[in-house]
Amino acid sequence: MVGHKHWARRTAAFVLLLPGVSGLLLFQLIPMVSSGYISLTDWDLLTEAEFVGLDNYVQVFQDEKSLMSIKNVFRFIIGYLPLVLVFGLLFAVLLNRKMRGVKLYRAIVFIPVITSWIAVSIVWKWILNGKSGLLNYVLSLAGIEGPVWLQDFFWAMPAVIMVTVWKDAGFVAIILLAGLQDISEDYYEAAHLDGAGSTYRFFNITLPLLTPALFFVITISLINAFQLFDQVMILTNGGPAGSTSTLVEQVYKNAFQNHKMGFAAAQSWVLFLIIFAVTYLQYQLQKRWVTYDR
Repeated sequence: MVGHKHWARRTAAFVLLLPGVSGLLLFQLIPMVSSGYISLTDWDLLTEAEFVGLDNYVQVFQDEKSLMSIKNVFRFIIGYLPLVLVFGLLFAVLLNRKMRGVKLYRAIVFIPVITSWIAVSIVWKWILNGKSGLLNYVLSLAGIEGPVWLQDFFWAMPAVIMVTVWKDAGFVAIILLAGLQDISEDYYEAAHLDGAGSTYRFFNITLPLLTPALFFVITISLINAFQLFDQVMILTNGGPAGSTSTLVEQVYKNAFQNHKMGFAAAQSWVLFLIIFAVTYLQYQLQKRWVTYDR
Protein backbone atom coordinates (compact mmCIF):
# COMPACT_ATOMS: atom_id res chain seq x y z
CA MET A 1 0.00 0.00 0.00
CA VAL A 2 2.85 2.35 0.97
CA GLY A 3 4.73 1.40 -2.19
CA HIS A 4 1.65 2.17 -4.30
CA LYS A 5 1.31 5.68 -2.79
CA HIS A 6 5.01 6.35 -3.32
CA TRP A 7 4.74 5.26 -6.98
CA ALA A 8 1.63 7.44 -7.44
CA ARG A 9 3.42 10.51 -6.00
CA ARG A 10 6.42 9.98 -8.27
CA THR A 11 4.15 9.58 -11.29
CA ALA A 12 2.24 12.76 -10.42
CA ALA A 13 5.51 14.67 -9.96
CA PHE A 14 6.79 13.40 -13.32
CA VAL A 15 3.56 14.43 -15.10
CA LEU A 16 3.65 17.89 -13.53
CA LEU A 17 7.31 18.41 -14.44
CA LEU A 18 7.00 17.02 -17.98
CA PRO A 19 5.72 20.24 -19.70
CA GLY A 20 8.43 22.39 -18.14
CA VAL A 21 11.23 19.91 -18.80
CA SER A 22 10.01 19.37 -22.39
CA GLY A 23 10.03 23.12 -23.02
CA LEU A 24 13.51 23.42 -21.52
CA LEU A 25 14.82 20.64 -23.73
CA LEU A 26 13.08 21.73 -26.95
CA PHE A 27 13.56 25.49 -26.73
CA GLN A 28 16.72 25.89 -24.63
CA LEU A 29 19.11 22.95 -24.40
CA ILE A 30 18.73 21.43 -27.89
CA PRO A 31 19.07 24.84 -29.68
CA MET A 32 22.12 25.64 -27.53
CA VAL A 33 23.83 22.37 -28.38
CA SER A 34 22.87 22.78 -32.06
CA SER A 35 24.24 26.32 -32.22
CA GLY A 36 27.46 25.08 -30.59
CA TYR A 37 27.89 22.54 -33.39
CA ILE A 38 26.91 25.04 -36.11
CA SER A 39 29.54 27.49 -34.79
CA LEU A 40 32.16 24.90 -35.74
CA THR A 41 30.97 24.71 -39.36
CA ASP A 42 30.82 26.79 -42.52
CA TRP A 43 27.11 26.69 -43.40
CA ASP A 44 25.01 28.95 -45.65
CA LEU A 45 21.62 27.24 -45.00
CA LEU A 46 21.49 26.01 -48.62
CA THR A 47 24.45 23.67 -48.97
CA GLU A 48 25.84 20.98 -46.69
CA ALA A 49 27.66 22.26 -43.61
CA GLU A 50 31.47 21.91 -43.67
CA PHE A 51 33.29 21.33 -40.38
CA VAL A 52 35.94 24.06 -39.86
CA GLY A 53 36.78 23.67 -36.17
CA LEU A 54 37.48 26.93 -34.31
CA ASP A 55 38.01 29.01 -37.48
CA ASN A 56 34.78 30.98 -36.93
CA TYR A 57 35.85 31.95 -33.40
CA VAL A 58 39.23 33.14 -34.69
CA GLN A 59 37.44 35.18 -37.37
CA VAL A 60 35.20 36.84 -34.75
CA PHE A 61 38.26 38.37 -33.08
CA GLN A 62 39.78 39.32 -36.45
CA ASP A 63 36.60 40.83 -37.89
CA GLU A 64 36.52 44.64 -37.60
CA LYS A 65 32.70 44.78 -37.48
CA SER A 66 32.56 42.23 -34.65
CA LEU A 67 35.21 44.07 -32.64
CA MET A 68 33.49 47.42 -33.22
CA SER A 69 30.13 45.96 -32.14
CA ILE A 70 31.67 44.63 -28.89
CA LYS A 71 33.26 48.03 -28.27
CA ASN A 72 29.91 49.75 -28.97
CA VAL A 73 28.13 47.55 -26.42
CA PHE A 74 30.58 48.59 -23.71
CA ARG A 75 30.17 52.25 -24.77
CA PHE A 76 26.42 51.79 -24.43
CA ILE A 77 26.75 50.21 -20.96
CA ILE A 78 29.03 53.01 -19.70
CA GLY A 79 26.43 55.59 -20.68
CA TYR A 80 23.27 53.60 -19.98
CA LEU A 81 23.83 51.90 -16.62
CA PRO A 82 24.58 54.96 -14.42
CA LEU A 83 21.72 56.93 -15.98
CA VAL A 84 19.08 54.22 -15.65
CA LEU A 85 20.09 53.60 -12.02
CA VAL A 86 19.99 57.30 -11.11
CA PHE A 87 16.61 57.92 -12.76
CA GLY A 88 15.20 54.62 -11.48
CA LEU A 89 16.27 55.42 -7.90
CA LEU A 90 14.95 58.97 -8.18
CA PHE A 91 11.54 57.74 -9.38
CA ALA A 92 11.47 55.02 -6.70
CA VAL A 93 12.15 57.49 -3.88
CA LEU A 94 9.50 59.88 -5.19
CA LEU A 95 6.92 57.11 -5.66
CA ASN A 96 7.60 55.79 -2.15
CA ARG A 97 6.21 58.98 -0.61
CA LYS A 98 2.72 59.08 0.83
CA MET A 99 0.75 61.36 -1.48
CA ARG A 100 -2.56 61.46 -3.32
CA GLY A 101 -2.70 59.66 -6.67
CA VAL A 102 0.53 57.74 -6.10
CA LYS A 103 -0.87 54.63 -7.85
CA LEU A 104 -1.57 56.73 -10.94
CA TYR A 105 2.00 58.10 -10.89
CA ARG A 106 3.39 54.57 -10.60
CA ALA A 107 1.33 53.50 -13.62
CA ILE A 108 2.56 56.51 -15.64
CA VAL A 109 6.19 55.72 -14.83
CA PHE A 110 5.67 52.06 -15.81
CA ILE A 111 3.86 52.72 -19.12
CA PRO A 112 7.08 52.97 -21.21
CA VAL A 113 8.15 49.54 -19.91
CA ILE A 114 5.10 47.76 -21.34
CA THR A 115 5.10 49.73 -24.59
CA SER A 116 6.61 47.83 -27.54
CA TRP A 117 10.00 48.85 -28.86
CA ILE A 118 8.50 49.38 -32.32
CA ALA A 119 6.04 52.01 -31.08
CA VAL A 120 8.64 53.64 -28.83
CA SER A 121 11.26 53.78 -31.58
CA ILE A 122 8.88 55.25 -34.16
CA VAL A 123 7.89 58.06 -31.79
CA TRP A 124 11.51 58.73 -30.83
CA LYS A 125 12.61 58.76 -34.49
CA TRP A 126 10.29 61.74 -34.92
CA ILE A 127 11.45 63.39 -31.67
CA LEU A 128 15.11 62.98 -32.70
CA ASN A 129 14.62 64.03 -36.33
CA GLY A 130 17.34 66.53 -37.14
CA LYS A 131 15.13 68.85 -39.21
CA SER A 132 11.60 68.60 -37.84
CA GLY A 133 12.11 66.78 -34.52
CA LEU A 134 10.61 67.95 -31.24
CA LEU A 135 13.92 67.83 -29.34
CA ASN A 136 15.78 70.11 -31.74
CA TYR A 137 12.78 72.47 -31.77
CA VAL A 138 12.92 72.75 -27.95
CA LEU A 139 16.68 73.30 -28.11
CA SER A 140 16.21 76.01 -30.75
CA LEU A 141 13.98 77.94 -28.31
CA ALA A 142 17.06 78.22 -26.08
CA GLY A 143 19.22 79.25 -29.04
CA ILE A 144 20.90 75.82 -29.34
CA GLU A 145 21.28 74.13 -32.74
CA GLY A 146 20.71 70.43 -32.17
CA PRO A 147 22.61 67.75 -34.09
CA VAL A 148 21.17 65.30 -36.61
CA TRP A 149 20.94 62.81 -33.76
CA LEU A 150 20.49 59.44 -35.46
CA GLN A 151 22.66 60.21 -38.51
CA ASP A 152 25.57 61.71 -36.59
CA PHE A 153 28.55 59.41 -35.87
CA PHE A 154 29.09 60.94 -32.41
CA TRP A 155 25.49 61.53 -31.31
CA ALA A 156 23.82 58.32 -32.57
CA MET A 157 24.89 56.19 -29.59
CA PRO A 158 23.96 58.84 -26.97
CA ALA A 159 20.54 59.03 -28.69
CA VAL A 160 20.09 55.25 -28.39
CA ILE A 161 21.16 55.45 -24.73
CA MET A 162 18.67 58.26 -24.07
CA VAL A 163 15.76 56.31 -25.59
CA THR A 164 16.67 53.10 -23.73
CA VAL A 165 16.98 54.90 -20.38
CA TRP A 166 13.58 56.52 -20.96
CA LYS A 167 12.01 53.09 -21.54
CA ASP A 168 13.81 51.11 -18.80
CA ALA A 169 13.82 53.61 -15.91
CA GLY A 170 10.27 52.59 -14.94
CA PHE A 171 11.26 48.93 -14.58
CA VAL A 172 14.23 49.83 -12.39
CA ALA A 173 12.02 52.16 -10.34
CA ILE A 174 9.44 49.46 -9.63
CA ILE A 175 12.11 46.98 -8.46
CA LEU A 176 13.79 49.58 -6.25
CA LEU A 177 10.41 50.70 -4.92
CA ALA A 178 9.74 47.14 -3.75
CA GLY A 179 13.16 47.21 -2.07
CA LEU A 180 12.38 50.53 -0.36
CA GLN A 181 9.08 49.23 0.98
CA ASP A 182 10.83 46.17 2.39
CA ILE A 183 13.00 48.30 4.70
CA SER A 184 11.68 48.24 8.26
CA GLU A 185 10.41 51.55 9.67
CA ASP A 186 12.15 50.70 12.95
CA TYR A 187 15.50 51.81 11.50
CA TYR A 188 14.13 55.24 10.55
CA GLU A 189 12.39 55.70 13.92
CA ALA A 190 15.59 54.86 15.80
CA ALA A 191 17.60 57.22 13.59
CA HIS A 192 14.99 59.94 14.08
CA LEU A 193 15.22 59.58 17.86
CA ASP A 194 18.99 59.98 17.57
CA GLY A 195 18.45 63.21 15.64
CA ALA A 196 19.63 61.93 12.25
CA GLY A 197 18.65 64.07 9.25
CA SER A 198 17.12 62.89 6.00
CA THR A 199 20.46 62.89 4.14
CA TYR A 200 22.10 60.78 6.86
CA ARG A 201 19.15 58.37 6.87
CA PHE A 202 19.30 57.98 3.08
CA PHE A 203 23.03 57.27 2.83
CA ASN A 204 23.34 55.21 6.04
CA ILE A 205 20.04 53.32 6.13
CA THR A 206 18.18 53.43 2.83
CA LEU A 207 21.07 52.97 0.40
CA PRO A 208 22.85 50.11 2.26
CA LEU A 209 19.59 48.17 2.76
CA LEU A 210 18.64 48.78 -0.85
CA THR A 211 21.80 47.09 -2.17
CA PRO A 212 20.11 43.66 -2.75
CA ALA A 213 17.57 45.34 -5.06
CA LEU A 214 20.34 47.40 -6.69
CA PHE A 215 22.37 44.25 -7.28
CA PHE A 216 19.38 42.61 -8.97
CA VAL A 217 18.65 45.55 -11.30
CA ILE A 218 22.34 45.96 -12.18
CA THR A 219 22.56 42.26 -13.11
CA ILE A 220 19.38 42.33 -15.20
CA SER A 221 20.24 45.67 -16.82
CA LEU A 222 23.71 44.48 -17.81
CA ILE A 223 22.38 41.26 -19.36
CA ASN A 224 19.77 43.25 -21.30
CA ALA A 225 22.39 45.81 -22.36
CA PHE A 226 24.64 43.12 -23.85
CA GLN A 227 21.63 41.94 -25.90
CA LEU A 228 20.88 45.42 -27.26
CA PHE A 229 19.06 44.94 -30.58
CA ASP A 230 15.47 46.15 -31.16
CA GLN A 231 15.98 49.88 -30.71
CA VAL A 232 19.23 49.81 -32.69
CA MET A 233 17.64 48.04 -35.67
CA ILE A 234 14.69 50.45 -35.78
CA LEU A 235 16.43 53.72 -34.91
CA THR A 236 19.76 53.44 -36.73
CA ASN A 237 20.11 49.94 -38.27
CA GLY A 238 23.58 49.88 -36.73
CA GLY A 239 24.72 53.11 -38.42
CA PRO A 240 26.03 55.61 -39.16
CA ALA A 241 29.27 53.87 -40.18
CA GLY A 242 28.72 51.15 -37.58
CA SER A 243 28.75 53.57 -34.63
CA THR A 244 25.69 51.89 -33.04
CA SER A 245 26.27 48.37 -34.32
CA THR A 246 25.96 45.69 -31.61
CA LEU A 247 26.92 42.03 -31.45
CA VAL A 248 23.29 40.81 -31.54
CA GLU A 249 22.64 43.02 -34.57
CA GLN A 250 25.73 41.51 -36.24
CA VAL A 251 24.49 38.00 -35.41
CA TYR A 252 21.14 38.76 -37.04
CA LYS A 253 22.68 40.23 -40.21
CA ASN A 254 25.29 37.48 -40.63
CA ALA A 255 22.71 34.73 -40.05
CA PHE A 256 19.71 35.94 -42.02
CA GLN A 257 21.09 38.48 -44.53
CA ASN A 258 24.60 37.19 -45.26
CA HIS A 259 23.69 33.51 -44.66
CA LYS A 260 26.87 32.92 -42.63
CA MET A 261 25.26 30.71 -40.01
CA GLY A 262 28.47 29.24 -38.61
CA PHE A 263 30.04 32.67 -38.12
CA ALA A 264 26.83 34.05 -36.58
CA ALA A 265 26.64 31.09 -34.17
CA ALA A 266 30.25 31.71 -33.13
CA GLN A 267 29.41 35.37 -32.47
CA SER A 268 26.46 34.22 -30.35
CA TRP A 269 28.70 32.01 -28.23
CA VAL A 270 31.24 34.80 -27.80
CA LEU A 271 28.41 37.01 -26.57
CA PHE A 272 27.22 34.27 -24.21
CA LEU A 273 30.71 33.86 -22.77
CA ILE A 274 31.05 37.63 -22.24
CA ILE A 275 27.68 37.78 -20.42
CA PHE A 276 28.57 34.70 -18.36
CA ALA A 277 31.94 36.18 -17.35
CA VAL A 278 30.46 39.56 -16.41
CA THR A 279 27.61 37.98 -14.44
CA TYR A 280 30.01 35.63 -12.61
CA LEU A 281 32.22 38.60 -11.74
CA GLN A 282 29.19 40.47 -10.39
CA TYR A 283 28.26 37.57 -8.14
CA GLN A 284 31.79 37.42 -6.79
CA LEU A 285 31.95 41.19 -6.15
CA GLN A 286 28.48 41.42 -4.57
CA LYS A 287 29.85 39.91 -1.36
CA ARG A 288 31.80 43.15 -0.84
CA TRP A 289 29.00 45.68 -1.21
CA VAL A 290 25.55 44.05 -0.91
CA THR A 291 24.04 44.23 2.60
CA TYR A 292 21.32 41.76 3.51
CA ASP A 293 18.98 42.64 6.40
CA ARG A 294 18.84 39.41 8.38
